[in-house]
Amino acid sequence: MSDEADTLEMTDARYLMHPFTDARANLQGGGMVIDRGEGVFVYDKAGKKYLEAVAGLWSVGLGFSERRLIDAAVRQMEKLPYYHTFTGKSHAPQIELAARLVEMAPVPMSKAFFTNSGSEANDTAIKMIWYRSNALGETRRKKIISRKRGYHGITIASASLTGIPVDHQSFDLPLPGFLHVTAPHYYREGHEGESEDAFSTRLVNEIEALILAEGPETIAAFFAEPVMGAGGVIVPPQGYWEKLQPVLKKYGIILVADEVICGFGRTGRMFGSQTFDIRPDMMILSKQLSSSYLPISAILMNDMVFEPIADESHAIGAFAHGFTNGGNPTAAAVAIEVLNIMEERDLMTHVSDVSVHFQARLRALGASALVGEARGVGLIGALELVTDKATRASSLEAGKLAKYAFALLQNKGVIARAMGDTLAFSPPLIITHEQVDMIFDGVAEVLAQMEHEIGSGQFH
Repeated sequence: MSDEADTLEMTDARYLMHPFTDARANLQGGGMVIDRGEGVFVYDKAGKKYLEAVAGLWSVGLGFSERRLIDAAVRQMEKLPYYHTFTGKSHAPQIELAARLVEMAPVPMSKAFFTNSGSEANDTAIKMIWYRSNALGETRRKKIISRKRGYHGITIASASLTGIPVDHQSFDLPLPGFLHVTAPHYYREGHEGESEDAFSTRLVNEIEALILAEGPETIAAFFAEPVMGAGGVIVPPQGYWEKLQPVLKKYGIILVADEVICGFGRTGRMFGSQTFDIRPDMMILSKQLSSSYLPISAILMNDMVFEPIADESHAIGAFAHGFTNGGNPTAAAVAIEVLNIMEERDLMTHVSDVSVHFQARLRALGASALVGEARGVGLIGALELVTDKATRASSLEAGKLAKYAFALLQNKGVIARAMGDTLAFSPPLIITHEQVDMIFDGVAEVLAQMEHEIGSGQFH
């Protein structure tokens, strides 16, 4: 490793505190320094090349070197690099992007509201929902249901939606009024002999029982990812959304689709809501909206949500919420160019084609003695690792299998993501068949090495 990289790592250790990182451990050597990106690849400071098989954080849909996005940012920087959107101020990029998003939504939407991250967008949606309940005089309708293992962000309110224990531990979370139901993971949560359809019925009955126990008049919304991302790439079982949506509608509960990971092509359709026939009242968008080149996120809402909020803001004088950079013109210009590129290059046709190969290679690895379940849809997938396929268990410390597989794979030049004992993949949407093979050829080698080490007693 070069002296420059060594210096950067030591400086990192001295001055930086990283998110989702053991802060004490990082003091020993600092972070992995990524220097540049090209297409689906990134390079560290020593020049080593890695295929970024998770697109950063599920998000760099157009790869790491799309010149048109850079040029769009420069053009807007030269014209109007920043302006706020408070007190009725606006600008052309925000207006155009709002119109594009509302018009392309898979169900009728009315308005877009811009924020900077998925966490901020979910946090804003919660405030909007509470504000709406008060506007309607339904002052008790404030509780929100989400799912265990769901991920919706890390601000105080959005982390309360999140259903992952480590995101709550030592933070005094979740806040009161946030309720969590069983994750729709048939492999882990299904009962012996229970069909997928019966499993879905049981989970929906659980949700309805919770609504009745809490009081329907106290439940404001249900937040869910079409495919659960950070919780392990959980694809909903047969009948789940079909059975759930009528229950929510029956009790007047707002359905919020968190499309932060699923939106803009990840599941094989433009939105995960299309893939699973979900008809949300609100949609949360971020990540691939700008291919993560600049921070931007959006909340889309239908008239049922918007109209009471508009009435209340008129009655009291303002909807007193917003962010300094919400709807930033440069970020909006980049997002518009992302949509242009996706349309002009017919990227969804490419995703439909390459995802067939991606899923076939992923599922073929289910034959490994260490893979309990291979699952996914579109260009998102996961391998859940076990040491005993029959019992679906691991004889090792929780998380050790995936952490080891992740490290071996990274040494081979492929960056995946380890979540518990699940290894996840979510490459840039521009990935080719040959690059898909690079990912899964590497994974196959890693699994074979691990099988040998475990079988010969070398793995501890």
